[in-house]
Amino acid sequence: MTERLVVVGSLNMDLSVTVPRLPAPGETVSGADVIRGAGGKGANQAVAAARLGARVRMVGLLGDDAFGSELRSCLATEGVDDRAVAELPGAASGLALIVVQHDGENTITLSPGANHHLDTATLATLTDGLLAAPTDTVLLQLEVPLPTVLAAARTARAAGALTVLNAAPRPEPGPLLAELLREVDVLVVNETEATGLLGIQHRPGADTGLETWAERAEQLRALGPATVVITLGALGALAAGPLHRHHQPGFPVHAVDTVGAGDAFCAQLSIALGAGVALPQALRRACAAGARAATRVGAQSSLPTRAEVDALLAAAPIGTEAQHAH
Repeated sequence: MTERLVVVGSLNMDLSVTVPRLPAPGETVSGADVIRGAGGKGANQAVAAARLGARVRMVGLLGDDAFGSELRSCLATEGVDDRAVAELPGAASGLALIVVQHDGENTITLSPGANHHLDTATLATLTDGLLAAPTDTVLLQLEVPLPTVLAAARTARAAGALTVLNAAPRPEPGPLLAELLREVDVLVVNETEATGLLGIQHRPGADTGLETWAERAEQLRALGPATVVITLGALGALAAGPLHRHHQPGFPVHAVDTVGAGDAFCAQLSIALGAGVALPQALRRACAAGARAATRVGAQSSLPTRAEVDALLAAAPIGTEAQHAH
């Protein structure tokens, strides 16, 4: 395992409702009862990593409201070090409104709240100027201000830590983003985020072959990251590194909610790579973690333990081994 995983990112309260189908613009669709749970990509990935066996430190901001207290309690319950999580007086905590279709597809509307105020000065204050050590892995996302993510990546790289960026939600291209991509070691994106970074229009459901995704991964590597991983939903994931490309097929599970799947994937990948696991094996574990999370409802409530990932890997049929992508 990595010596420590440092997660710099968001903490949100999730309010989710399951519906028969996602509503079209202007349409009202009746759903089930609202479910409240801890979320935020940063906190989700921190909790996922803790359940998977890592020693985790969370860096972020909460509001001084009831949601903030509840979110901090959730971190403590999972064993996440929350000493670098502060409460911002007068601010509301982040809030995500999630609509989940019966097959697991979802839409999310985000109100960032206190997360939006995590600026570079606050980051330095929360971490006492010591964000990472050479043995650490630093995991970043894009639900806090981009200059802060860039500052964290630079600090981590200067310390000799492994830097992993999950470029989600989908970022808007620009100079700051271009700088950030040059400061990270590993970039993790889904299909929409990958095409967005490349300025390509993504058509959901389009029959895009693995060779095309391999080419796009190499195009993303040219922007700075040494390793690029593209998650492909039920098709698994594809990784392009300095030496090889690898495709990991998806694990056959009954998906009911994909909200936490990407966060479980990123946490497991970061832990494995930080521990020196080879890319194909790290990719396989990450796909297993994401698949296991998709079998349960909710964000943090769906995140698997290390034992659950091990069990899925042990039961995986032949054909879910990592494959070389030519």
